[in-house]
Amino acid sequence: MADSQSNALLRSDAGTPTSGVIHIRTRLTSDFTVISNALAQMRGSAVTVGVAAYISSLPDGTPVTIPALCKHFSEGEILISRALRELEAAGYLERRRERTPTGHVRTRTYFYDVPGGDPDTEPDPDPDGPPEAPKPRGPRKQGAAAAVAPASAPPEETVAAPAPAPAGTEVLVPLADADPRAVAVLAGLRRVDPRLILSVQETARLAPAVAGWLAAGLLPTHITDHLTTRLPDHFLTRPVGILAYRLKETPLPVPARSAEPFARPVVVPMRNCDGCDRGFRSAEPGRCWDCRAEDPLRAAG
Repeated sequence: MADSQSNALLRSDAGTPTSGVIHIRTRLTSDFTVISNALAQMRGSAVTVGVAAYISSLPDGTPVTIPALCKHFSEGEILISRALRELEAAGYLERRRERTPTGHVRTRTYFYDVPGGDPDTEPDPDPDGPPEAPKPRGPRKQGAAAAVAPASAPPEETVAAPAPAPAGTEVLVPLADADPRAVAVLAGLRRVDPRLILSVQETARLAPAVAGWLAAGLLPTHITDHLTTRLPDHFLTRPVGILAYRLKETPLPVPARSAEPFARPVVVPMRNCDGCDRGFRSAEPGRCWDCRAEDPLRAAG
């Protein structure tokens, strides 16, 4: 007896989706980067996720400034800068200005695989002696028990004061101690060029040089013209670098002062006319020009 045949459709494999993406997995043993699903699936801009994935794949010490990222991506400075700000707000990226034991101030960038998590390894040692890696800042809230140190924890190490900066190294002066006239000159640069908006730290950095030029006898208008003339059409970085170079490398000549005292013009005193008593200026008393003109006419008549 022949077996029964069914004309019903066969049931599809439950493991294969009928719609959406189908992954073709390949086991990678080299040249790969592991990122969390929270970062890869972060809602928002695709540029932000792409920049995060690219930074995660870079080795330690690779520059990740805006100009360096613009050389790799086709997006411009505005989108790259916005992506870095979004990563910083989400806790994946942190930028800090730190002072090394030699007195140099530089910006160090830290990228975290998980916001608020501890770094797995310490940064590579640097010949200039970089400071200790900072504790990460992230949106994840720490519990009250985590904020209390255990009783057996060792006391915090005392941070020694940084060594004095060598000759020629730029020393930052607090803005409160800067010359108010120099601060006013720097704050007024934005009126000439709206791009020259300086932060508090940048103003404190440039104020000593501007104060030195003011003490040398230069007028604020001379300094403003020198700092704002023939600037580039586009700034790849903050304009403070160009302003610092102009203040340091191309000083203005001190205006020459005249050795002779300024001579005031001689003012002829006022006189009252002896004929009509009107006021007129003359070196000697007498008659005005009208009365002198009438005298010859009377004599001729």
